[in-house]
Amino acid sequence: MTPHRRRTALVGVGALTAGLLLTSPQPATAANLVANPGFETVDPGAAGDMPYCWEKSGWGDNDFTFETTSDAHSGAQAMKVTLTRRADGDRKALITESAQCAPVVSEGKQYDLSLWYKSTTPDTSVTLFRHDTTAGWQYWTDLKTLDMAASWTRAAVRTPEVPAGTDRITWGVSVYGTGSATTDDYAMEQVPDTLPPARCTGTQAQCADGSWEVLPTQNPVRSMHSVVLNNGKVLLIAGSGNSEENFAAGTFTSAVYDPANGSYKVIPTPKDMFCAGHVQLQDGRVLVMSGNAAYPAADGSHGYEGYRDSYVFDPATETYSRTNDLNDGHWYPSATELGNGDVISFGGLREDSTGSVTAEYWSDAEQQWLPLWKVNQTWSYWGLYPSMILMQDGRLFYTGSHVFGNNIPGTGSAIYDYDANTVTQVPGLQNKDERDQSASVLLPPAQDQRVLTIGGGNIDSNPDANRLTDVIDLKEADPAYVAGPPLPQGTVDLGAGPQPETGDQGKMYVSAVLLPDGSVLETGGALHNRADPVYESSLYDPQAGTFDPVAADPEARGYHSSAFLLPDGRVMSTGDNPGNGSWNHNVSIYTPPYLHRGTRPTITSVIDTEWTYGDTQRITVDRPIAKAELIRPAAVTHSSDPNQRFVDLPLSVDGNNVDLNVTSNPNLAPPGWYMLFAVDAGGVPSVAKWVHLQGPAALSTSDASAHVHSFADSLAGKVSGPGRKRAAQPVSTTVSGCDRHYGSANVCVPTVFPPQVKKTTAARCGWLRQNDYGRLKVNGGDDPLRLDRNRDGIACGKGDTTRRQATDRRG
Repeated sequence: MTPHRRRTALVGVGALTAGLLLTSPQPATAANLVANPGFETVDPGAAGDMPYCWEKSGWGDNDFTFETTSDAHSGAQAMKVTLTRRADGDRKALITESAQCAPVVSEGKQYDLSLWYKSTTPDTSVTLFRHDTTAGWQYWTDLKTLDMAASWTRAAVRTPEVPAGTDRITWGVSVYGTGSATTDDYAMEQVPDTLPPARCTGTQAQCADGSWEVLPTQNPVRSMHSVVLNNGKVLLIAGSGNSEENFAAGTFTSAVYDPANGSYKVIPTPKDMFCAGHVQLQDGRVLVMSGNAAYPAADGSHGYEGYRDSYVFDPATETYSRTNDLNDGHWYPSATELGNGDVISFGGLREDSTGSVTAEYWSDAEQQWLPLWKVNQTWSYWGLYPSMILMQDGRLFYTGSHVFGNNIPGTGSAIYDYDANTVTQVPGLQNKDERDQSASVLLPPAQDQRVLTIGGGNIDSNPDANRLTDVIDLKEADPAYVAGPPLPQGTVDLGAGPQPETGDQGKMYVSAVLLPDGSVLETGGALHNRADPVYESSLYDPQAGTFDPVAADPEARGYHSSAFLLPDGRVMSTGDNPGNGSWNHNVSIYTPPYLHRGTRPTITSVIDTEWTYGDTQRITVDRPIAKAELIRPAAVTHSSDPNQRFVDLPLSVDGNNVDLNVTSNPNLAPPGWYMLFAVDAGGVPSVAKWVHLQGPAALSTSDASAHVHSFADSLAGKVSGPGRKRAAQPVSTTVSGCDRHYGSANVCVPTVFPPQVKKTTAARCGWLRQNDYGRLKVNGGDDPLRLDRNRDGIACGKGDTTRRQATDRRG
């Protein structure tokens, strides 16, 4: 079923008389682009059932009526749509999808829409459809929730910029709760261009590609978890920092970074939160789950172990406090906030190093992890840091991005329905077993329900990381990934100095950051397992579907690196932990091109910082803006932040007063603190203001207060329900891609060397020396990589790579 059919036009335009036909499409400069805006002209072809240029539309299980009524705002009649019973779906009177009736629009332009209405239900919204010149008519977006109104009330809202390939739009008022909406006197006008003068305040290169700065003060901790707090500071969690020495000493650290003054404050940390999960709760505190209970044993008796402990970090006091325990250990778990403020978590390693098949559920109302018997279980193993993105209807999309080794069985991506407790395979992901430490993001805006995956590799086989990208549109009835553009290539040093990447070389350990102008910065990465950093950054344009190479971070950013958006619109990049166990404490700041392009708009006031779903919230700005959005602050580690999202706020503009229309759907913007940006027509953003979005009860099974659409409703992939109850999934102790026969636990000698390295002792030892591994002790009597040919207990010693010893050809 296509999106157009899900919308279901119930009555077409019919056979119009020649006198009613418009001889040519309305020009985009017409004062009012809506034909028959007050429902006054009848449509003879529809036997008087609907006025000319209006059609019945809607979907779902509900009882409804459409009628013209004499209770009009002006003229003789208005349109009344009533729902008397609703299980799901909506009904709406829509401008007819035809060349005669649907207003002509221009790409990149915006339009002011208005109407007069009365409503007996709060469950109404202005809904848009667009005509794509290739794909035809399709749902575009919801713009504004209408308040209940007993007397005639005017509603106005501005569209986003018209997407490429769109030549017409149609719109109307959706009724999705029991009650009625009566509407009249529709209007649509093109917004005059208000482009600021083109101006470059930096060098030509800065204005085109942005610029990087390495800060003079280093990060004092070996942080691999970065969480932007609701006070604008950044929580940097290290735990033991992947240092077995720190672990043995019980030295566990975090730091709070303040971008306002560049200072760091080291925070006492109660447990080894190395490779934990984390997510911001709706009150702004940070929920941290599990972490590292043990490093792998050299004899292979156990690998990494996860513990059951869980903590919350309070930004106000900058302290951790313990919650109740998880039901299972989870080293490398996912963490996704749901639309009601609860948190769901999957995957990771248990206390015994096996894979956890236990789903965990945090009840925000009870402020605790629920006992196992209260949580739906499929007993599926989702791997390590599986990227689980919340969809607009409350289901979870597993993107295929994960950490370490191969992907889960099946197609590599899936939709999980918690209520039904089913997993449905989703097709199309390229090379699913080479997406280890790829990045996935819900593209701007969240209302579009499109996801991008970027790059990846495989530490088990250690090929060159790839250039693959994939895009999926979850609005489709049966969504599937399609191949996106290849990643731009950068430079990499494979032993002969920095050289341009060749062939299909790309990168894993990718960071992806949503920016306030609606683009996505991808940056950092490496070509192989904890080695060979790739210097490349680019901006992805979700509308054009293209990458634009920009300035590259001058610092290596491979394993345990992260990048994230700051409230001032810049991007902070930290960390790098190559296989030799070293750590890059340098911090880089990226200033995107938009901050080199003149004066920024300013949000001079926010009337109310406490927001609820369906609100209209007023701000004032110092000059015209083109759009505003909420961006959820980062909680990122290991290329993974499934909660990252950019939520469009359609505008109603009155001079410097701008009303922002907040989605009614908490699944699009889960409750919590958000950065509010205002962006001018040149793409230059303001500094963010912090607002608090609440209302976890806004979406429930007993009311219709969220306009949830019927997307991804005809899935054709393999469906599986709960499997048999089991304790765990067997997982190799070498899951991290490191051979523990050599060196200490924080040193990663790869189980498989990069393909460019010959399978000889000399070549392997040469690669280890080139990558600064230093002296490597052999742990025990086994030497699977043949690095200790003279058996003196030291790998790659002087006697191991002599001409006589280096004749080994056995791999």
